[in-house]
Amino acid sequence: QVQLVESGGGLVQAGDSLRLSCAASGVTSSYFTIAWFRQAPGKEREFVAARWRARTTYYADSVKGRFFMSRDNTKYTLQMDNLKPDDTAVYYCAGDTGVILSSVRQHGAYDCWGQGTQVTVSS
Repeated sequence: QVQLVESGGGLVQAGDSLRLSCAASGVTSSYFTIAWFRQAPGKEREFVAARWRARTTYYADSVKGRFFMSRDNTKYTLQMDNLKPDDTAVYYCAGDTGVILSSVRQHGAYDCWGQGTQVTVSS
């Protein structure tokens, strides 16, 4: 059974950087897709970034060029640079082995979720 545990959120100022980590356990398939979503108060959960089947990485337009995904063995990181107040949200990592490419940006495609970590960016 896959388990995801996030860490690294916090309170920063606009223009600062943060690195979120997602420690994964129980992953046995090379088709595993890891993604990051975020949810701000009163808003729907939205796609941030995903690495599909360990091959291709996709980013939301709102974070492209500022956020970067990487992997170190079983730890997946989301490096967030030049943070903006609009980036304030609870960030979740999500994973699944059955995500098809056309669904990579849909939160409903993922069965396994981390507990979430708060990121707050002040202006």
